[in-house]
Amino acid sequence: MSETSITPVNSLTQTSAPTPAPVASPASNAKTALTDAFKEHFSGDAPLTEKAKSFAKARPWTSAAFLGVAAIGLLQTLRGARR
Repeated sequence: MSETSITPVNSLTQTSAPTPAPVASPASNAKTALTDAFKEHFSGDAPLTEKAKSFAKARPWTSAAFLGVAAIGLLQTLRGARR
């Protein structure tokens, strides 16, 4: 027979459930900065217009580029409908 050791359980040897280690949020870099900005400005309970305004104030060049791309897409859609 194999011997098994039995350890008494008392206040000194009693173990509790392991606590999860705190997860450090990843640092923002050039590749994730825009994603972090979207998450920051478009999260919460504010109306969508207020979220868009805060994003446009924080990142004017990015929002202008986004609007330009959206305008080009809209013009291409309308151009195809004029036949």
